[in-house]
Amino acid sequence: MDRYERGLRILYEINRDSYEELKGELEDIAPDFARIVAEFPYGEIYSRGGLDLKTRELITIAALTTLGSATSQLKSHIRGAVNAGCTREEIIETIIQMSVYAGFPAAINALIAAKEILKD
Repeated sequence: MDRYERGLRILYEINRDSYEELKGELEDIAPDFARIVAEFPYGEIYSRGGLDLKTRELITIAALTTLGSATSQLKSHIRGAVNAGCTREEIIETIIQMSVYAGFPAAINALIAAKEILKD
């Protein structure tokens, strides 16, 4: 299986709709970039051994929380974390933990994003 196929398999497992939406958004400006996203982050990194998908999603939520400027990606990975088996509590605690390192504004913004996704 090549990198693209591995990446698609993981993307479809955690958040198929998000990937399809990304492809659509990039189609008229950078159509190859969606493929790059599938191949590198997911086909190369997410598919590695050593960490399960659930842990990788929690780490990604932590990183995106600390960035403080990637709300749509954060929401996508919160959905992905749920699909990978993370609980609401694990997601919220990950974000709260980041308040120590990223500050309260970043954590508050992330919690508001999580609230929107986890409302169901």
